[in-house]
Amino acid sequence: MKVPIEVEDEKNEVVESDEATVEDEAAEVAEADGDAEERARVEAAIRAGEEAAERELAADANRIREERDELQKKLADVEDQIEAAKKEASEATERMLRLQADWENYRRRTAAERLAEKERAAEGLVTNLLPVIDDIERAIEHAGATEGDTQFQQFVDGVSAVHAKMLGVLAKEGVEPVDPAGEAFDPLAHQAVGRVEDKDAYDETVAQVYQKGYRMGEKVIRTAMVTVTYGGPKRPAEPEPEAAPEEE
Repeated sequence: MKVPIEVEDEKNEVVESDEATVEDEAAEVAEADGDAEERARVEAAIRAGEEAAERELAADANRIREERDELQKKLADVEDQIEAAKKEASEATERMLRLQADWENYRRRTAAERLAEKERAAEGLVTNLLPVIDDIERAIEHAGATEGDTQFQQFVDGVSAVHAKMLGVLAKEGVEPVDPAGEAFDPLAHQAVGRVEDKDAYDETVAQVYQKGYRMGEKVIRTAMVTVTYGGPKRPAEPEPEAAPEEE
């Protein structure tokens, strides 16, 4: 049953309203309150979701940071291992180069020693042969004073041929006689056994060779035994060799 309600309007006039209108308004208010609660629940759920997402992202970031730190540590360890390996390789290379240098020095030293031994052996053999050559030369010189015997002359010629062959063999080994007659006296290559006055020759000139010397390569293995002049003029100084012109 509708109950008439009197309501004054703006003109202070009584307006009738029924109970249904009041109920409708109450329902609208209740519906509005329900919507606000729903929105509040939705907003709370959104905030909760965002907070959960933030926590999950923070956890993921921490995990990634830990993984990065671990990888950086492993990388640093690998770099240390690489540097250590490089150092070991460098040290091994240096040891190898030192060993190679030592081997080259040893090879050159042993080769030089073998060559020196060979030269000493050859020098000893030649030195032992020199008195024999001296005897042959003296015999040839003495036989040259005898004439008229054809057979004896043939024998002398044969001995001379043997002497020439011996000198040829020695020449192949770098041995050559030193016969300094008429040359300036050299105390390093000549042995003075007497002095002869000669005013016509330069002072300290080899006058006579009693025994020839021998040189093997650059080494004098036996000095020549000579007589030296005195009383003559001084030997003029030899001019120094001219320097070769520089190429432009």
